[in-house]
Amino acid sequence: AGAEPSGNLAVESSSLSATDIGGAEIPIVIDELPVLAVAATQAQGTTNIRDAGELRVKETDRIAATVGNLRAMGARIEELPDGMVIEGPTPLKGARLDSHGDHRVAMAMAVAACIADGESRIAGSAAVDISYPGFFDELGRVCAA
Repeated sequence: AGAEPSGNLAVESSSLSATDIGGAEIPIVIDELPVLAVAATQAQGTTNIRDAGELRVKETDRIAATVGNLRAMGARIEELPDGMVIEGPTPLKGARLDSHGDHRVAMAMAVAACIADGESRIAGSAAVDISYPGFFDELGRVCAA
């Protein structure tokens, strides 16, 4: 349906392990890096994201926005000129977050809020309607499961 391929997924939980993302991998995951950074906060070890300077010139500076928001939630995360270094696992806590008007940042922070202890508020969360109307309803079902 639509212009992009679609399919069905079967998902099972498992422990997450840290990884390095860079080089030729970056173009195919560039839009997913904010949510991958959220996942990295729960992974065992150090995740390195490099060669992703393009994130600085998206709807907002997604590196700075992701790092700032995750730090507010208690993540151990370092901002690099072209990426991030994330130490995990780290329990996240609810916080006041800011999407900076960026739909990808808003969605990533909503996922982080799902796994955080306590309430989070995301300023500019309506930006998700740009790419995924109904996102919060779907995420609510996933978080409740």
